[in-house]
Amino acid sequence: MLKRIILPSVFALMSHFSAAQDTEQLQLATAPVTADEQTTDDLGFIVDNLFIYAHSGPGKNYRILGSIDAGTQIRIIAQPQNGYIQIIDDKEREVWVEDKFVSKQAGLKQQLTAANEMLITLQNELDNTLGQLPQLQQSNDDLQNENTLLQNSIADLQSQLATQRQESNVKKQDEQHKLLAYGGGIAFAGLFLGIILTIFLSRRKRYDGWA
Repeated sequence: MLKRIILPSVFALMSHFSAAQDTEQLQLATAPVTADEQTTDDLGFIVDNLFIYAHSGPGKNYRILGSIDAGTQIRIIAQPQNGYIQIIDDKEREVWVEDKFVSKQAGLKQQLTAANEMLITLQNELDNTLGQLPQLQQSNDDLQNENTLLQNSIADLQSQLATQRQESNVKKQDEQHKLLAYGGGIAFAGLFLGIILTIFLSRRKRYDGWA
């Protein structure tokens, strides 16, 4: 059952990542950072182009210090000037780049990296879960066996209790019969003794009258 729950989730996640790659061109038009959105020492990203040039000042007429790859995470250290913004790139260089190529949102490169890391984590969790399936299945089998034994014990105890009740009823009836028989015997003996005494006393009175 765990496989039916986890595997479709993994496949759906992989499909989502694939779709994100297919729509890469649609997501390239990321909104540039504006002055209202920027703060000093804020983090940002270079949008998904091939690369951009880094200048020593806020303009194309300043010396080019190198290039920065698309998707690189940078740190914003100044407000935009003349369409340029000062940053610290991944090589710890303080440079100026066109602010239209700077975004607060991670590019597809970072998104893909994060997605791959999430996929690896999810795959590890899935492997661990699948590795625990035999143990969980064995535990389930053991619990089912214990449940069966308990049900059998309950049925046996119920049967013994019914038998005990039946034997108790039979014993009670036997005792009642014995008690009735004993009482009847005593009553008969008393009646018989009374008759004998009556006869004996009658004869005795008769003999006393003759005397």
